Formats: sequence, C-alpha cells, structure tokens
Amino acid sequence: MDIQLKRGLLDVCVLTAIKNEESYGYKIIKDIRPYLEMSESTLYTILKRLENANMLTVRTAEHGGRLRKYYKITKAGLGRIEDFKDEWREVMAIYQFVMKEDLNK
Repeated sequence: MDIQLKRGLLDVCVLTAIKNEESYGYKIIKDIRPYLEMSESTLYTILKRLENANMLTVRTAEHGGRLRKYYKITKAGLGRIEDFKDEWREVMAIYQFVMKEDLNK
C-alpha cells in the first residue's frame, strides 16, 4: 500500500478512536486492534503529528500514581474525519471502476 495513503488511513483511525471521548494510548490501541494492528511507537508518532496539526489536544493527569496523557479530538480533527469520508467515496468509485472487469468475468 502507498505509504502516504496508509499514513492518512492510520491518522483517521486514531482520530475516530477518540471521536466520542478523550482517551489514552493503551486504550486507543485496544480500541483499534479489532480492525488493524498498531505498535505503540507508531501510535505515539501519529498522536504527535495530529497534535502538531491541531487535530487533537493533550492533557496530562495522574492515574494510579503515574502520569497519563489523555487525547481529545478538536474541530479540525472532526473535520479531517469528514474530509476522509468524502475522499473515500471517490476512492470507492475508482475501485469499482478498476474492479469492473473482474466482476464481469
């Protein structure tokens, strides 16, 4: 898969995982796991990129005697999910065109 496409897909998956409530790293990975495997290092790289793009905010709070970072989606992050949905419709139309020959065999 094209690395840029995969990167965009992973970004949207992370944003979707925190769309309805703030979350933290381990829970995000756990929520995404039924759909795709993601390492902690990949997740934290994505979270930092999304934070720098103002698509999420971060707060730190103590939990069980340790500091934990909580991530919350912003309006820009919600907008990115909606943009993705629009883009994906176009990708699906292209996919249907490309697969048309195989489906007619």
